[in-house]
Amino acid sequence: MSGPRLVLTINCGSSSLKFTIINPETGEERLKGQADALGSSSAALSWQHDEKEGTQKLSPGDDYEGVIGALVKRFDGPWSALREQLRAIGHRVVHGGEQFADSTLINDSVVSAIRACCELAPLHNPAALQGIQASLLAFPELPQVAVFDTAFHQSLPDYAYLYALPYSLYRDHQLRRYGMHGSSHRYIGERSAEILKTPTDKINVISAHLGNGASLCAIKNGKSVDTSMGLTPLEGLVMGSRCGDLDPGLLLHLGEALDYSLAELEQLLNRNSGLLGISELSNDCRELEEAMGKGHAGASLALKLFCYRLAKYIAAYTVPLKRVDSLVFTGGIGENSSWVRRETIGWLSQLGYQLDNKRNEDIRFGSEGQISKDGTLDILVIPTREDWVIARDTIRLANRAL
Repeated sequence: MSGPRLVLTINCGSSSLKFTIINPETGEERLKGQADALGSSSAALSWQHDEKEGTQKLSPGDDYEGVIGALVKRFDGPWSALREQLRAIGHRVVHGGEQFADSTLINDSVVSAIRACCELAPLHNPAALQGIQASLLAFPELPQVAVFDTAFHQSLPDYAYLYALPYSLYRDHQLRRYGMHGSSHRYIGERSAEILKTPTDKINVISAHLGNGASLCAIKNGKSVDTSMGLTPLEGLVMGSRCGDLDPGLLLHLGEALDYSLAELEQLLNRNSGLLGISELSNDCRELEEAMGKGHAGASLALKLFCYRLAKYIAAYTVPLKRVDSLVFTGGIGENSSWVRRETIGWLSQLGYQLDNKRNEDIRFGSEGQISKDGTLDILVIPTREDWVIARDTIRLANRAL
């Protein structure tokens, strides 16, 4: 087989599938795309390849197996040259529990372990499993690797990951804080070290991954020492439709006084809260900023609450780090919303953070760089590259299997 070694990365969401074909050594994306609205009449597959874009309508019955089947047809046709260069497939898996502190080659026991974690990430792990199983059938000749969001956070000390519950619940049931977005936070730590010309094992970073799902990570000497998500992706920051931190007694009240069932609580906390719940308008930051500009009170309140809670977490993470080399914004909101960055930093002036307003406005939509004033604490914007982290881990493990 000729040409560079390429990796196909697959990221299955609750009703979507994102994919890239990437050179793991250079990070060059040769193909990227996604399938959206799976299970609906508007389901469609879209892609970018060789600076050209394409779309294909999917049937309402198409699931992850149907999407991967559609990809295989294209790999057997117009993308055949790419398939010849594929060496492995990497799958993003949100939750690996305590069993996985690193990425791993997929086999039957790994599939069983991922399935056992489904109750910890009910919106993500079942989808990942479907994507893995469809991919194993479609590409039986290729090594396949699971890359876990939780793995990077296995370096948390026990006093950071334990809940103040009876210790037997951890000992017997592994109920603890796990954290998510590990591939993103890991990339931010490594890229920050490159930008600041500091060894990775010496860098201290507060990484703010802000999107529809959002989390903060305190990275000390290149390792995660605290993070805002917990047992599940619900804990921590306000998110698009998730509530983040709340008083657990509130759940008791909802069940006892308002007769909420467990299913209704899950729907409330995961899908009807956060920016959507407060604004009563949307979970999309872009829509809320536009509505705020037109005087929508709910949108304004939701965004201010989001930034206030984020700023409190940033301030808190100076505790485990003591010395902070850089505060980094990443993710869809972190990379693109100059308003959110400005509002958040406005709460942190007492720590020495000062924003350069022109840089803040200029560094958006894929740009990378410093947005703080010269001579003040570093604030960076770094577009995350989870797909590259997945590809690098995948080829590393695949080489051992070949």
